[in-house]
Amino acid sequence: MANPALVEVTRGGIVESAHTGAFVVIDPAGRVVEAVGEIDRPVFPRSAVKALQALPLIESGAADQFGLSDQEIALACASHSGEALHAETAASMLGKAGRTHACLECGAHWPMDDRASRALAATGGKPSTLHNNCSGKHSGFVCVAVAMGHDPRGYVSPDHPTMRVITGALGEMTGVSLAQATRGVDGCSIPTFAIPLRNLAQGFARFGSGEGVDSSRAKAATRIREAVAKAPFMVAGTDRVDTAVMNVFGQRTFVKMGAEGVYCAALPEKGYGIALKIDDGATRAAEVVMAALIARHLSLGDAERAFVARSLDKVMLNWNGIEVGRMRPAALLSA
Repeated sequence: MANPALVEVTRGGIVESAHTGAFVVIDPAGRVVEAVGEIDRPVFPRSAVKALQALPLIESGAADQFGLSDQEIALACASHSGEALHAETAASMLGKAGRTHACLECGAHWPMDDRASRALAATGGKPSTLHNNCSGKHSGFVCVAVAMGHDPRGYVSPDHPTMRVITGALGEMTGVSLAQATRGVDGCSIPTFAIPLRNLAQGFARFGSGEGVDSSRAKAATRIREAVAKAPFMVAGTDRVDTAVMNVFGQRTFVKMGAEGVYCAALPEKGYGIALKIDDGATRAAEVVMAALIARHLSLGDAERAFVARSLDKVMLNWNGIEVGRMRPAALLSA
């Protein structure tokens, strides 16, 4: 079954291109609320599941042992832009665990934010592992390792005891036996597992509702959601969609983009989880689909409605600021 078009891009009044994909909205018991496309085909969720991978940071006692702040817990879920506060917060997490950025195994790259990159270059600075968009997640892994008495060295390996704990939490939340799942290597060097959208959505339904998990895990999920709602800048950054959504919706949503067009969310007040995948990996299309699904399943206040309206009818400008087209949900989403 071919996935249908979910997003259209127009020019001159006609559809110039379209993005196909699949999505599912599900409740904690696994009942499908709404679905389109191949929701049982495994996909690599990549960074979309960072919040689920952060659960052991709370459950292990590491967050309490090291006195991690809401900003630091939120950064553990982040694909951040490498702005100064992001790098400083990752360094703070490591310092509280008695470590430095030298123990991070995510690799170094220039900040994703152009202004942060230019500012770093202007001072003669060079990017470090702290600027990697996954440095918060990796700093969280190091905190878990230290708190549990593991040597952090090699923590990115699938067989490292800390990574086994992280993988275990992901498998339990999604209901997938990851030992049997297809495994790849993520951009930050940790294992990434192919998981069906149906299971990803159920994992986020559990993450948002606390149903289907024990009380300690439900409390850990609540603590993470509350931290992110208090510090949404840490999860992404300036002019980033994940930060913008959670600035507007607060604790009504938890959203997290992954690479290659995967996007996951929890809607705690409804108990719903959402997972979607754009076939060609386009982030711009994933953002439109997520906005449409949030609008379909939450009642909206004035500020929320205005935000969603901008997300669902994106004006496309050329370099002279002239409108050349629009990006919009396809018919099956706009109904």
